[in-house]
Amino acid sequence: MKTNLSHVRVNVKDLALAIDWYQTNLGLKVAATWPPEKPNYAHFEADSGATFAIMEDKNYPSHGRFNFNVTDVEILWNDVKDKVNVIEELFSTPYGTKKFTISDLDGNELGFVQDSGS
Repeated sequence: MKTNLSHVRVNVKDLALAIDWYQTNLGLKVAATWPPEKPNYAHFEADSGATFAIMEDKNYPSHGRFNFNVTDVEILWNDVKDKVNVIEELFSTPYGTKKFTISDLDGNELGFVQDSGS
């Protein structure tokens, strides 16, 4: 069976606070929220790959690590390193990428990776 990951969601404690954190620290833009009358879910704009979403849920955090491919990991690292909780500082991996890992307000781990070909 072949699969294609199209959507990833992490649980957060407070949707409004989490949206603000993702927009302020990572520059993500909300594409949509749901339900209209009292949103507890939001997903962010993406150029390609899986949609990244957050949902206010009592079962937070999701306790996963989510890696995002970026074109210039060093610029992003310099922009965020002093504003977020750093789990792994920027480093070169043995398999030819550069990456760093942070956590959001709810402890969800977010990795940012640049391929050596990027």
